[in-house]
Amino acid sequence: MFKWVLAVIGYMYFRFGGAILGFIIGSIIDNWTRSSGGMQGMFGQQEKKVSPGDFELNLLSLCSIVIKADGNVTQKELDYVRSYFVQAYGKEHANATFRTFNDLIKDREISASRISQYLAARTKYPARLQIIHFLFGIAQADGRVSEAEARAIQEIAGYLRIGRMDFESLKAMFFKSADNAYKILEIQKSASDDEVKKAYRHMVKKYHPDKLGHMDEAYRKGAQEKFNKVQEAYEQIQKERGM
Repeated sequence: MFKWVLAVIGYMYFRFGGAILGFIIGSIIDNWTRSSGGMQGMFGQQEKKVSPGDFELNLLSLCSIVIKADGNVTQKELDYVRSYFVQAYGKEHANATFRTFNDLIKDREISASRISQYLAARTKYPARLQIIHFLFGIAQADGRVSEAEARAIQEIAGYLRIGRMDFESLKAMFFKSADNAYKILEIQKSASDDEVKKAYRHMVKKYHPDKLGHMDEAYRKGAQEKFNKVQEAYEQIQKERGM
């Protein structure tokens, strides 16, 4: 590809000599990009993969960090996690995953930064948003999200390379305040009606469950819950403003 582009550019500026030189340079670049994995490899963006087993164990590790964050491990939080894994993978598979996880953590320190950075390099952004939503769900399983749990999730979100506005939007789905609906739509309370409508359309596209069509059923259910919160926030603003 590059050889023909540079050949044309070379001809435009330096006629036949420039075309030949451009063709040679372009050929070198083409060969190099092919050997380094194409354009993505050239700029260090080549997508890595995470196996289902590794994903499950790393997700469990993040769950354990959040559950232990406030020093109060409740049965409701543990049941929330187990329910998700049973729904996603079946009881037998879930039990095997938990046994493997328990064996691993005996000899390994769980690091939020290491695990999150590993997942950030191997999962798409919508899936990482859903991880944060899931972690907030765990924290709220006992009735409320503590400040310690919120801080732990925010730290994980940072390592997962979640944007600040996206994090605040997800957090607002689990905290009650006067301007929560606006935070969920990632806008200020002073936004115009047109800005509200535009923000709503943007959030519908970003949080649509179809973006997680490749994930398991439990994850898609969580995505639907998130999508419903966006709908509820928009309807609340509509009602307040008489839109």
